[in-house]
Amino acid sequence: MQWHYAVKGQQFGPVEQEQLLALIREGKVGASDLVWNPGMGSQWAKVADVPALKEGAPAGAGTVPPPPAAGWTEGASCASRTSNRDLMAQARACLTGNWGLGVGVVVLMQVIGIVASLLPLIGWMISMLIGGPLTLGLAMVFLAIARTEGASVGMLFDGFKRFGTAFATYLLSAIFVMLWMLLLIIPGLIAALSYSMAYFILQDDPNVGAMEAIDRSKKMMRGNKWKYFCLQWRFFGWALLCLLTFGIGFLWLAPYMMTSTACFYEDLKKGQQAA
Repeated sequence: MQWHYAVKGQQFGPVEQEQLLALIREGKVGASDLVWNPGMGSQWAKVADVPALKEGAPAGAGTVPPPPAAGWTEGASCASRTSNRDLMAQARACLTGNWGLGVGVVVLMQVIGIVASLLPLIGWMISMLIGGPLTLGLAMVFLAIARTEGASVGMLFDGFKRFGTAFATYLLSAIFVMLWMLLLIIPGLIAALSYSMAYFILQDDPNVGAMEAIDRSKKMMRGNKWKYFCLQWRFFGWALLCLLTFGIGFLWLAPYMMTSTACFYEDLKKGQQAA
């Protein structure tokens, strides 16, 4: 089995398992460092959490903190190198055979939101509490679609496994955007664009907290906000057409937009790695 590993924010590999175990025994890879193999999907794990590897970790190893996330090096710049037209084409290709899933997830999320908002007295509170976890679940679904990793409707509820972090991200993002909007609409829009990758970052790194995800999103979007705005603007004509269908078309437009955004995030990561 071949592994990739990350030490001090730098990724290495692939290496055979025997080589990785040797590095662990020599103390070059610590128990807190991150490892990944193709069978783990999109999630990296600490050496100490992998039964096949943790026995090779020496006592006291792992004093170096793990890198923030797979594919992310703290302080490095990101750049989207693929045209928005091509990103949208990638999204359509990824949605081939997954349109039903995408529409189903969007419908389910809308139904949950409507039901929660209709609850007397506490509806607004329930909507606020579930907003973050559902948004994280939505990011998980469409990132899996963009990566062709076998998304499922059930992933929409996986955000509740990180309820506290997802809720805090939702609340902090909303507060920051509203504070910027006290100045003018434009600063609030810029803030919303800056925070737009936070939930994808949460999905990729189970160890990151709400504030750190927001900060990483801001760094990731530095120099990329206009391109992302233009990507979203390209859907404006489609939105007008959806109005002619009494809003039904939005059920297909929303998955298209979310998958395109996930492809944009993936392109940012690739741009950083190539920089």
